[in-house]
Amino acid sequence: MHVADLTGVALDYWVARSLHDFVREIHFTDSGETVSIRGNDRGRPWDGRFTPSTSWEAAAAVLERAQRLEVRERPDHGPAHCVAEFEGGDRTVEGRGESLRVALLRAFVESRFGDRVDDVMHQAQALFGTRAEPIDEQSAGASFEDIPRPDAQIGDIKSAPR
Repeated sequence: MHVADLTGVALDYWVARSLHDFVREIHFTDSGETVSIRGNDRGRPWDGRFTPSTSWEAAAAVLERAQRLEVRERPDHGPAHCVAEFEGGDRTVEGRGESLRVALLRAFVESRFGDRVDDVMHQAQALFGTRAEPIDEQSAGASFEDIPRPDAQIGDIKSAPR
């Protein structure tokens, strides 16, 4: 898939993947229509929805990583265009989109992954640098002591072992 064609949840996903210094886990909510992340960005914890394509609050994580940002005029209400360099990047990239936010996000993804990316992996995943590994939803938050037992009754907390 071309980075220039990313929109909506696919753009949000690839922005999250590009923020590997910030994002530790990616999940999907709302029947797979919303990206949710866990991570810590410069001392600010984030655990919830991550929608930079529709929110400047989320897109600020990308904007703060811009070392150089040049915005071009929009001729006759054409697409927004930006030229940017980002922390950790080694080249100048261009982004275009229906808004400056989308153009900025596309430029950021391209700075990390080039002009093509894979399809969105619609399952929970942990990030290890630029690599994503699927994680099992059930084991991610459960402890070994909380294994369901079919013979237990609802609300049966049992007494503590002696």
